[in-house]
Amino acid sequence: MFELREDNAAAYLEGRGFPRPAAVRALGGGVSNTVLLIESGEGCFVLKQALGKLRVEQDWFSDRTRVFRESGAMRRLRPHLPGDAVPEVLFEDRENCLFAMTAAPAGSANWKAQLLEGTIESRTAEQVARVLGLMFRASWRNPEWETGFGDQTVFDQLRLDPYYRSTALRHPDLRPAAEQLLEASGRRRFCLVHGDWSPKNFLVSDGGVMAIDFEVIHFGDPAFDSAFLLNHLLLKSFHRPEWAGRYRDLARAFWETLRCTMPPAEWFEGATLEHLGWLLLARIDGKSPAEYIRDPDLKQRIRERAREMIRARPSSLREVFA
Repeated sequence: MFELREDNAAAYLEGRGFPRPAAVRALGGGVSNTVLLIESGEGCFVLKQALGKLRVEQDWFSDRTRVFRESGAMRRLRPHLPGDAVPEVLFEDRENCLFAMTAAPAGSANWKAQLLEGTIESRTAEQVARVLGLMFRASWRNPEWETGFGDQTVFDQLRLDPYYRSTALRHPDLRPAAEQLLEASGRRRFCLVHGDWSPKNFLVSDGGVMAIDFEVIHFGDPAFDSAFLLNHLLLKSFHRPEWAGRYRDLARAFWETLRCTMPPAEWFEGATLEHLGWLLLARIDGKSPAEYIRDPDLKQRIRERAREMIRARPSSLREVFA
């Protein structure tokens, strides 16, 4: 299989009939993809190829064809979401497990970078929540979406195993709680779930937010997505305690907008809280630890707080962030 790199992307595109790009620049890509920004006289677009072995210390593998679940979901979701909330798919290369999509507007900022540098705006959290709520609403209890995205294999490979089972191996006293959560979550098959609703996957511009990285999308438990986003805000509250009140306000704005946008579900907050403790612990002791949490004493404080949340689930999200 062709392995996409900065130094061979131009030749690859020329082979497909594209003019030679003016520039090729590597984007983040996370641990699981190669992502390149292609700049040409006609504008910019993005090439994305899935990796089979992820860029982490521990062995972590996943099916490379997951990239086409991502492109397929983006195509189907665009009509249901505002503006350019997801990129437009330009072409797919099935043989090489890659596709091309439109780029975010020039000057867009990564939301994670903004949050870590102190640009903490409720408007962005509300926009992120609205996109998520509309995705839930468009697919809620819809058999066509479940047929298309009901397979949770990649979600298991990239989320359940590294975040829950691997973490439980390091905390064997909590293993029964992990098994119980995975069983309960597996029964909650309500709508499309992004699977990586993280600040790093949002590009912020004057026109709104663009969500990217749909590679683990599936039909399942929406509480995973809400907990995943809230966990990032919680981690940043530990990392930058001087801004904890602002992160708390952001969490409140996200939560209130999401609940107003998505279909009613009385069980949703409890399920979100159940995931939240495990996701917090996983970013310390799972296969994908938070890279900005380095101090051993801080890690231990977060570890203890996460274990406490798992053993005695808080009554509300307000209690967690207070």
